[in-house]
Amino acid sequence: MNRLSYVTLILMFFAFAKANSQQTTTGLESYAFTLEEAIDFALNNNYQALNAKRDIAAALKQKWETTATGLPQVTGTADYQNQLKQPITPLPGEIAGGEPGTFVPVAFSPRQSANLTATLSQIIFDGSYIVALEASKTFLDFSENANNKTKLEVRKGVINAYGGVLLSQENVDIVTRNLETVEKNLNETRKIYENGLTEEEDVEQLQITYLQLTNQLNSARRQTEIAMNMLQLALGIDLKETITLKDDLESLALKTIDPALTNENLNLEQSVDYQIARNLSEQRRLEYKLERSKALPKVTAFVNYGTQAFDDDFVFFNSNTQWFQQSIAGLSINWPVFTSFGRKARVDRAKIAWDQALTDQVRAEQEIELEYERAVNEYQLAIDTYFTSKQNLQLAERIENKNEIKFTEGIATSFDLRQAQTQLYEAQSEYLNSMYQVITNKAALETVLNTPEYLTNNDQD
Repeated sequence: MNRLSYVTLILMFFAFAKANSQQTTTGLESYAFTLEEAIDFALNNNYQALNAKRDIAAALKQKWETTATGLPQVTGTADYQNQLKQPITPLPGEIAGGEPGTFVPVAFSPRQSANLTATLSQIIFDGSYIVALEASKTFLDFSENANNKTKLEVRKGVINAYGGVLLSQENVDIVTRNLETVEKNLNETRKIYENGLTEEEDVEQLQITYLQLTNQLNSARRQTEIAMNMLQLALGIDLKETITLKDDLESLALKTIDPALTNENLNLEQSVDYQIARNLSEQRRLEYKLERSKALPKVTAFVNYGTQAFDDDFVFFNSNTQWFQQSIAGLSINWPVFTSFGRKARVDRAKIAWDQALTDQVRAEQEIELEYERAVNEYQLAIDTYFTSKQNLQLAERIENKNEIKFTEGIATSFDLRQAQTQLYEAQSEYLNSMYQVITNKAALETVLNTPEYLTNNDQD
């Protein structure tokens, strides 16, 4: 192998090592999503979605924790005592043959003792426990509904953020094309002015437009970066990662237009907000029931078994140490007979809270219906605005094109051209915003309708 081949191999080795080192150091990934793929990804990786799933897991653990309190409980205790100074009991001296009126100090208890006890307890009846079981199931339902609410909000947030990125990117493209057109007109007009065939004002008018578009382009690029960061946050992706969007704004808007959706009836039973309001009123009802149940007796049974040993020396691990057995069984009844009307006050207060929750549920129903009507109206308005803006854009493009031709031929002034360009830029902005509004307003309406309806694992089973 010649010298050149050796050098080539060494360079290839170092190039590969450097590339591999950079990849290991950064550890960054790149993603490419359609809107639906982005939604599916977010439902599994969004920070709020992850915590909502953990809330359900915690509710399941709490449900079992509540259930376990009514099941048999076994507790064990181990006690060891070393009386550094033994207590002394004085006995009359006559017992030990002493004089009457004297006392003899006697230590009755040994210096050291050990005690081992195991106790089995079981609730026989407790009204509070029965209510707690109901409450734990209601809390689990609430956590599942809250998880569904989070999924809907995550979906809507991803749609808004995804559309926001497309809007910003499309805005950058349009402003860039406008800037290139104005720059071309400016250069041509400047040459014509230098030849003395036009006025300086024509150049200055185009310079004003050029500078404004330059600022708009810089702002649009910054907005695109911010919009992309917001999307990554909604997806649960580190801001250092890179994302590519597969959809474009116009095709996504066209797929989003669905006039039939505005005719869909609202079903309150399927509304997550209504289900959550119902969960809250049910919780208040159970709190009222809990306070009433505290007037009932609590019956508990127990049995224990223990062993103990004692000596002046530490002999508890010796095989010949004598241990004495003991066992007790019993039944405990705890019944609040009179509480100076404190319990009645707590019951009345819980009943008031339940009535308030029922009133809040009615209010929630009205608010959901109002939100539905507003969402339908805004979605229909967004569709109408989209078609109107599209027609206005076509008209503005023709007007601007005519004025550009007239300006080139010296028929129109630079002021007329700038006015036509400004009108075109406004029409472009309105058209882009109309597509974005169609996408986001449909997402808002689907959120009210709980579409798609996210089901819990229990519902799917």
